Amino acid sequence: MSSPNAPDRFNEEKSTFTVRGSDAPDLEAGVAAIRNVLATLPTRPGVYRMQDARGDVLYVGKARALKNRVTNYVQVDRLPKRLQRMVAQTRSMTIVTTNNEAEALLLEAQLIKRYRPAYNVLLRDDKSFPFILLRADHDYPRIQKHRGARRAKGNYYGPFASAGSVNNTLNALQKLFLLRSCTDGFFKNRDRPCLLYQIKRCSAPCVGRIDAAGYDELVTDAKSFLAGKSTQVQTKLGGQMQAAAEAMDFELAAILRDRLRALTFIQGTQAINAEGLGDADIFALACKNGVMGIQAFFIRGGQNWGHRSFFPAHTNDVPEDEVLSSFLTQFYEEVPPPRTIFVDRELNEAALLGEALGAAAGFKVTLSMPQRGTRRRLLDQAKRNAEEALDRRLAESTTQAKLLQEVADLFDLGEPPDRIEIYDNSHIQGTNALGAMVVAGPEGFRKGQYRKFNIKNPDTEPGDDFAMMREVFGRRFARAQAEDPDRDAGDWPDLVLIDGGRGQLNAVKGVMEELGIEDVCLVGVSKGPDRHAGREVFHMLDGREFQLPVNAPVLFYLQRLRDEAHRFAIGAHRAKRAKAIGASPLDEVPGIGPARKKALLMHFGTGRAVRNASLQDLQQAPGVSSAVAQQVYDFYHSR
Repeated sequence: MSSPNAPDRFNEEKSTFTVRGSDAPDLEAGVAAIRNVLATLPTRPGVYRMQDARGDVLYVGKARALKNRVTNYVQVDRLPKRLQRMVAQTRSMTIVTTNNEAEALLLEAQLIKRYRPAYNVLLRDDKSFPFILLRADHDYPRIQKHRGARRAKGNYYGPFASAGSVNNTLNALQKLFLLRSCTDGFFKNRDRPCLLYQIKRCSAPCVGRIDAAGYDELVTDAKSFLAGKSTQVQTKLGGQMQAAAEAMDFELAAILRDRLRALTFIQGTQAINAEGLGDADIFALACKNGVMGIQAFFIRGGQNWGHRSFFPAHTNDVPEDEVLSSFLTQFYEEVPPPRTIFVDRELNEAALLGEALGAAAGFKVTLSMPQRGTRRRLLDQAKRNAEEALDRRLAESTTQAKLLQEVADLFDLGEPPDRIEIYDNSHIQGTNALGAMVVAGPEGFRKGQYRKFNIKNPDTEPGDDFAMMREVFGRRFARAQAEDPDRDAGDWPDLVLIDGGRGQLNAVKGVMEELGIEDVCLVGVSKGPDRHAGREVFHMLDGREFQLPVNAPVLFYLQRLRDEAHRFAIGAHRAKRAKAIGASPLDEVPGIGPARKKALLMHFGTGRAVRNASLQDLQQAPGVSSAVAQQVYDFYHSR
């Protein structure tokens, strides 16, 4: 699928039609805005965006005929309550025409992913999936785990449902095919085999323990296995082991036996039998109490590469088939589709979705609902897993709701908090100091909204936790006031927990008073006299301090929030410290890129030698022009 930042592939014709009215929801003003668009709206395929008075996107939709589709929104009596509320908030629309409806479907998925509108079904868990990459840019290809954009040259196998499933498969593949996993730099500088060779997980091509032809054969076997030809690989290894045993080469026979065991391990970890299915994804939807869950099985080469549960957002009053269709469109925005997709219900737009996915993938993609045989049994298994996962989700949600109600009662909140922010600082004797913000809500931690704050204020004394907290909160809430003064974007916290005692709380209180913010609940959490878990002291703005019973569920929940902030802060600090260790004095010189920095360091050996070099010496460095040499010299000697 194309990047969501590159809609030009659709040869778009954009027009924006706007009617401004009161900022308050007004059904008549919303209908007037839509009618104004209809006056000049074409009947061509395309995508429309509905926006509120601030320009925020409320909804993204696609249509085979834009004029016919948008006309439905002015017939408000026929709309469900959810869409009536959307129309009441609408003050402008943006129209994008496309060549056909399939292109409109692809663009719709891109725009939903970019804007995350409040009235669209949203794929909540949209983090990238892990793949196995067998690189093709080296004489001895490397096998590795890969996430993100697929820019490297090679063969990608996936998606895998989780990092755990790809790690287990990758470990077994290394034992089975003995392919290298090291970086090219590590490979180039070896003069003797590494530990992986000793434990029979690499064939050590770096030092010539296997020749190019032998390694190519291993690569070919690995490609065959990952393409679903595991029986062929198993037969070949079994024959080679038998031949080695007959030739009394028992050492080779033992190696081949271990490789066969690795193959058996991979086959034995298949939770479902998908032999003969080829490449396919299986999706089943379950719905209970207004909550929907979708279970996905990933089958590649007849092998089960894991399964995952998804719980889309904004599904209230949306038909189940529409939820599944919208989910699939967004899911395959980043993940390459297989040729076959099985679903547990008839979809009105199955043919259109298959056409759109096929156009993006470059091959035919079909969606179907099997009725009998092995495929139907797999679909039933996915359906059962979807229902069980949804039951667990509802049970967890019930428990979470009780905990949040207890939090509200504990801190005198009007209602259970929807957004909790937890803050912590991390540094070592004031160096590489930063603040960290963790966000939690009814659904758990919102890791995409975590933030770190590098301490930049020169007046902040190293190691001054109070000053660090003042800087972090000053920047966080000054920005919130500037970007969301009306607090309707959902980014303002209902509760703020601060890892610290009365001193940190008072420092934050002063900052909030300077900003004129008096309605955010602030609570300091200190570890108590013994600094033992369970002895935490909670400090309130009104001066109250209290502890909770050591076995209280709400205490365990608050400890988990505090510990997550601590973990994130330490991790961010370590990353910053590691980056600082690898920094070079040449990084400060303006206009010096990586290539020239490398040339200077290779010529002089150290950054200090570069700083002490004469202008003539700098000019003699390879790859460094006279102008650059002068620039480096002036930087170090004109201050």
